[in-house]
Amino acid sequence: MISTKKFHFIFIFTFVVLCSFNVNSQEANPLEGRWDIEMEFEGKTVPSWLEIRHSGHATLVGRFVFAFGSARPVAEIKTQNNTFSFSIPRQWEPEGEDMRFEGTLEGNTLKGTMQYTNRTTWNWKGVKSPKLDHNENPEWDKPLVLFNGKDLSGWNTDGYSQWVVKDGILTSPKSGVNLISDEKFMDFKLHTEFRYPEGSNSGIYLRGRYEVQIADNIGLEPSDIYFGGIYGFLEPNENAAKAANEWQTYDITLIGRRVTIVANGKTIINDQTIPGITGGALDSREWQPGSFMIQGDHGPVEFKSFVVTPIKLPSYE
Repeated sequence: MISTKKFHFIFIFTFVVLCSFNVNSQEANPLEGRWDIEMEFEGKTVPSWLEIRHSGHATLVGRFVFAFGSARPVAEIKTQNNTFSFSIPRQWEPEGEDMRFEGTLEGNTLKGTMQYTNRTTWNWKGVKSPKLDHNENPEWDKPLVLFNGKDLSGWNTDGYSQWVVKDGILTSPKSGVNLISDEKFMDFKLHTEFRYPEGSNSGIYLRGRYEVQIADNIGLEPSDIYFGGIYGFLEPNENAAKAANEWQTYDITLIGRRVTIVANGKTIINDQTIPGITGGALDSREWQPGSFMIQGDHGPVEFKSFVVTPIKLPSYE
């Protein structure tokens, strides 16, 4: 039988060991976190995103978002002091070798290189993704009609535009350029009505950074790359898509990083956190307000309503 004194010693020793393990297990590598990246790639500055986190005792794993495509897993991030490296297979990139990344932490900035599938090397740098505050009880401002039903006033493109307005309908009849709102927003509610032909694919980028997928996916199991998903990140709890050529609705609320999506009257994503930018984003500056961008470089799509209600900003008068 264990004496009271010996029992107390065993208890205290075990408690100290467990506390020591808990503290050590929670010590974060300074590389860990989410990083908003800008990369010099083929003559342009393109947005990217990197997440680094620990798995088990010592392994670092992650996710990476390039200028296009979805978030892709990183099986292992190898580190030595403040340097790291990893590789990932191509997704939508041209055939060739795996993409290889090397980087280092300099103060609060990540800097490094990417070797592309064709062996060309490109420089990048990144900063920690910001915490975006969530307002639990927002006061909403007046609704703003971004599409006036007459013309493309309030919108712009980055090239020759295939977008037209016909009979009050905003239309991209074929693959072309994306449509970008002149006005930028931080926190808001969006109501939009849209439709697409059979087999088509489009999307709406919130703040120009987070794509809500629009696609002809009726009857398929819900997925983060299908109708209503935050592309590559958040999966709807059901597929609420209607048949092609029917008018459909999204009611989207984005406050901070937390998003709620009601598709065709059904709440399919409820107050979920968007980890970072999705492929095809306008930029990776998540701390700034951003434009809406409607994807026009995939398939045909039509809109007859696009109404934004921003959160009312405080008055200092």
